[in-house]
Amino acid sequence: MEGLILRMLALTRQAAGFGDCRCRPALCYSRVNEEKPMSLAEKIQKDLVDAMRAKDELRLSVLRGIKAAIKHKEVEKIRALDDAESIQILQTLVKQRKESIEQFTKGNRPELAGKETKELAIIESYLPAGASEAEMDAVIAKAISESGANSIKQMGAVVKAAKAALEGKTVDGKVLSDRVRDRLSKLG
Repeated sequence: MEGLILRMLALTRQAAGFGDCRCRPALCYSRVNEEKPMSLAEKIQKDLVDAMRAKDELRLSVLRGIKAAIKHKEVEKIRALDDAESIQILQTLVKQRKESIEQFTKGNRPELAGKETKELAIIESYLPAGASEAEMDAVIAKAISESGANSIKQMGAVVKAAKAALEGKTVDGKVLSDRVRDRLSKLG
């Protein structure tokens, strides 16, 4: 009976990733450490702590705002967000900052526009690389040919296909739809 228990314990340890470790799992530090990439929320939390330690007030303020926006969405959805949803939130924050910069510039408030520009740079550092113009044009051409679009009436289908093809890259929806509109107006 004791031999059976020991074999079951060994199999349990092996299944839990402890390999041939003979110590108790709760106290074992020799577990195979598989480094998985940090999620966006984890990276933001780590950088937030680093900003606190460095006493970087602007970065700290921006990261707290990002974390609050992500947490708000998590509470709204009643689950943890994946990276794609977190990136969508960041893109919304980028859009808000760009609009603020534009308004502050129009209102002759360069000091506030400068602050928003710095915040924008911090937020954009967490976004994946943006799609180049050539890449966007190639994807738009492919989407037009696949959907068989030949007029502006079919613009929605082309934009949807292009966004799906550019998933994982930072793409401004307005820029993408303007490019699709230009391309389709030349066809029609």
